[in-house]
Amino acid sequence: MSGKIYVGVDLGGTSIKVGLCDEQGTLLHTYEGPTGTEEGPQVVLDRIAQYVKQIVSDSSYTWEQVAGVGAGIAGFIDLESGIVIRSANLDWDNVEVKRELEERLGCPVRINNDANVAALGEAWSGAGRGVAHVVCLTLGTGVGGGVIINGKIVEGFRGMAAELGHIKVVPDLEAIQCGCGQIGCVETVSSATGIIRMAKDAVGRGEATSLSELSTLMAKDVFDAAKEGDEVALRIVKRAAHYLAKAMAAVAVVLNPQRFIIGGGVSRAGDILFDEIRKVYKLNVPPAFAEGVDIVPAQLGNDAGIVGAAGLNLN
Repeated sequence: MSGKIYVGVDLGGTSIKVGLCDEQGTLLHTYEGPTGTEEGPQVVLDRIAQYVKQIVSDSSYTWEQVAGVGAGIAGFIDLESGIVIRSANLDWDNVEVKRELEERLGCPVRINNDANVAALGEAWSGAGRGVAHVVCLTLGTGVGGGVIINGKIVEGFRGMAAELGHIKVVPDLEAIQCGCGQIGCVETVSSATGIIRMAKDAVGRGEATSLSELSTLMAKDVFDAAKEGDEVALRIVKRAAHYLAKAMAAVAVVLNPQRFIIGGGVSRAGDILFDEIRKVYKLNVPPAFAEGVDIVPAQLGNDAGIVGAAGLNLN
């Protein structure tokens, strides 16, 4: 096979996912193996190198066609030096990932925050393909974010740009403390964790809702109940959408993106969530910031991280 190939690594606390992409961002091959964080960073880095070499060997491409390897890692990263300053998921401190992997692989290596690489993946070959200015939000346990301007990741002064979940939009009288220590972050209401918390609070107050019949509450239960017309569940969904849209509006007047991409488990709620987000967003920006702007679901799912990591060597 001719042409360059790009290898992406999604390094998690439980598993290492590796993917092989062509120059168009098409995911050609994937491999997943255990991380083994308890064995220490050197063993994990050995394992990454082994998985990367294996996936190339198992493909129809040669090692000489590898343009570079990228890795997405949750944590605080010094992007210039390629050092993971701190990753709670891996229990790593000051690990020289870039240098160590380049020594093992003999090719260029770039690393970045996992939310940034997921955004790059969607921008390169997912819901943002062909769009130069994209903002991605991931609604899961928290609210993650990534910003792509002119096809490049916006990293900021210390690599911490686009922590969109920590935009403070909830009024003080309604707000609770976020895990970051601040009060009123959008993450406290628009994440799966926030939605579940609001549902449990409603049940605890004795409100009339079908959610009170469930022994275990998940965010999906809240959306399913809302679709069935449960007024409490519908109020919770609207609140989550309302504050997410207000945070997006604040981002819009600074960055003027052409497309917002929303991923993560919560995004699978569908129209009941997206219709409300679109409505509230339009009410909270000047018309020029709404015209031509799309708000769409992510397309790549769990593959966004490995595709985006592979794309780091295009940036």
